[in-house]
Amino acid sequence: MIRIKQLKVPVKHTAEDILRKAAKMLKVSVDRISDYRIVRRSIDARKKSEVCYVYTLDVCVAQERSVLKKVYSNNIMLTNEPEYQYPQRGTIPLKHSPVIVGSGPAGLFCAYALAQMGYGPIVIERGKDMEARKRDVELFWRENRLDPESNVQFGAGGAGTFSDGKLNTLVKDEHGRSRKVLDTFIRCGAPEAIAYDSKPHIGTDILADVIQRMQKEIIAMGGTFLFETHLEGFVWENGKVAGVRCCRNQLLETEAVVLAIGHSARDTFQMLLEEGFSMEAKAFAVGLRVEHPQAFIDEHQYGREAMKFLGAAPYKLATKLPNGRGVYSFCMCPGGYVVNASSEPGRLAVNGMSYSGRKGPNANSAIIVTVNPEDFKGTGPLSGVEFQRRLEEKTYALGGGRIPQQLFGDFEQGKESDGYGSFESCTKGQASFGPIHELFEPALRESFVEGMHRFGGVIRGFDRPDCILSGVESRTSSPVRILRNEEFVSSKSGVYPCGEGAGYAGGIMSAAMDGLKAAEAIIRKFVRKGE
Repeated sequence: MIRIKQLKVPVKHTAEDILRKAAKMLKVSVDRISDYRIVRRSIDARKKSEVCYVYTLDVCVAQERSVLKKVYSNNIMLTNEPEYQYPQRGTIPLKHSPVIVGSGPAGLFCAYALAQMGYGPIVIERGKDMEARKRDVELFWRENRLDPESNVQFGAGGAGTFSDGKLNTLVKDEHGRSRKVLDTFIRCGAPEAIAYDSKPHIGTDILADVIQRMQKEIIAMGGTFLFETHLEGFVWENGKVAGVRCCRNQLLETEAVVLAIGHSARDTFQMLLEEGFSMEAKAFAVGLRVEHPQAFIDEHQYGREAMKFLGAAPYKLATKLPNGRGVYSFCMCPGGYVVNASSEPGRLAVNGMSYSGRKGPNANSAIIVTVNPEDFKGTGPLSGVEFQRRLEEKTYALGGGRIPQQLFGDFEQGKESDGYGSFESCTKGQASFGPIHELFEPALRESFVEGMHRFGGVIRGFDRPDCILSGVESRTSSPVRILRNEEFVSSKSGVYPCGEGAGYAGGIMSAAMDGLKAAEAIIRKFVRKGE
């Protein structure tokens, strides 16, 4: 197939328009093209008077080599996309099924790969199955009654379930893992456009169903899910893992344990430290959710005319301050909601969420400031966890148990807000006004304000006084790294840390790909039981 890059068509176009433009670029008649596949689609809005879609296509054309010889360039070439393949099985026989701790993206895709290869994995998840979890989360948002084991952080699908379902990643992969993840999602009900959109997303409403279908496929291939099953410790024999101890005195014998525990399993981090795992504190970022009217963002990003034909616009902002800190937007949710994402009593954290249609009146994203172990004012691998907890305890107090909010102009002046400006907040969970300017120490507060003003120079009015701030965004990534070697094995033989909670990923896609890597490491070492 011939790959065509930089194929540009107007915002309003048809499939026939794409076909005609491809034929023109290849200098052939339309009837010479038998088929094409969209590889990538993005929006070029640098000139608001000429907003267009930009496609990358793989095209089937008769006599492709003679065609290519005439038109070969940096934008027209033969395609050579890698196809994902599992590694050869190892030689060490397994007596028991591998155990995967956590059913977020890393755990799910690790389980999917192991099940597909016949290893019969057992997934243990401290939270509840999807339907029960959704009921618990809705009850929490409506009545502020938190279940510490079933919430936005814990349960089927992990923390990413109640988010925008964004699938963009900066991870470079030459083995086809990214395509494997996207194809699996699509087969389980995700929109086909996630395979080629430059900023793909599924949406919370669809993602929950996709995860349930993935679970059913894993079970059909021989996997097992044990919900409401909390990891409490390990069994060791001759320096190697021999099993895991779970709640209710349950023992699962195994020679391979995958830790896909997520970034909020703080009690599990503590248990791992006590078990002697090698761990370290790592840098991450903290900040506040920032809301603007979606129409305001759309007009800036696309222009008044093009915005009529395009969906809710995203943005991505980043700057490096003279003090060395980075400030950037994170988990931007077009047409979305600010959600109470707490998982511990007396502590409050927020996140962002969008449904698949992105039809909410507001845009929101976290505007976050980098922090490192020197900011944590503690020592040891869990000093970042304690830093998060202090912020979340203060946030809970500032909002009286509700999401504390403040207008940016009042935040900058250090005074409480007594009402919204020209638009109101879109939240999932109870909210109230509070003095969140008191939340951060001066260095972080000043960095946040400076970053907002810098972004106001990129998106004019981004730092408008009535934009709404909600606190605290503290769970951007894991504050801990569980050390592992090149074979993906931790300092404890037979235990494989992976995904976001272990400190090796940042988002659904990178976590899913890391879960595949952990599965590959087990496949390369072990023969499935019974062989």
